[in-house]
Amino acid sequence: MVDNLVIFPGSITDIAGLAVGHATESGRPTGCTVVLCAAGATCGVDVRGAAPGTRETDLLRPDNLVEQAHAVLLAGGSAFGLDAAAG
Repeated sequence: MVDNLVIFPGSITDIAGLAVGHATESGRPTGCTVVLCAAGATCGVDVRGAAPGTRETDLLRPDNLVEQAHAVLLAGGSAFGLDAAAG
C-alpha cells in the first residue's frame, strides 16, 4: 500500500490512515467497496429506507460497547450484497 498517494484530489483517501478497495463483478452490474482504517475509527450509523439490508450495523449504535471499527463494507444487491461480507 502506498501512503498519501493522491490520485483524485478531495477523495476519502486524502485522509491519512484510510485505504479504499473495490471489486466489480464484470458479468453483472454489481460490486463492493471497502474502506479500511487499520488504526480503528469511531463510527456511527444511520440506517434508512423501507427495507434496508444491513449486517452488524447495530454494533455501531452509541448504546453498544463497540468503540472502534477497522473496516466498512458497502455492497448492493440485497441478500447478495450482504453475503459479500462472508467472503
